[in-house]
Amino acid sequence: MPQSLSRVYVHITFSTKNRRACLDDDTNPALWAYIAGICENLECHAIRIGGYHDHIHICCLLSKKVTQVKLLEEIKKDSSKWMNTRDRRHNDFYWQEGYGIFSVNPSEIEKVVEYIDGQHERHKKCTFQEELLAFLKKYKVEYDERYLWN
Repeated sequence: MPQSLSRVYVHITFSTKNRRACLDDDTNPALWAYIAGICENLECHAIRIGGYHDHIHICCLLSKKVTQVKLLEEIKKDSSKWMNTRDRRHNDFYWQEGYGIFSVNPSEIEKVVEYIDGQHERHKKCTFQEELLAFLKKYKVEYDERYLWN
């Protein structure tokens, strides 16, 4: 085949360092827009970004030119710097080291968007930890819980 063709959708989630509840309605719209810009600069079209007080979800189309690690590294590094310079309340803002990234069937994108949009309602019933454990179970991801929450 003379062309390199790719269409890989991913759902990414990760927490603030120590699951610090510092993502709020005042900061989030600008933070989501900033992260969308990071994704676009890497040719990873952001479809939806959202989250809750202590974590974020990103649904995007992964560029064929960027590895998962590079995408996450750039998102976390650049958005942390941005948060630290934007507001004194966030001058010690960091994301956790790890992340979850899961493939999404193109026919399921709307469900992922609805899932991300429903974060405030969902987290009236469950924590980020419970949410992540459900993802890991659904995708049959092996993990060591001793290192899952650091």
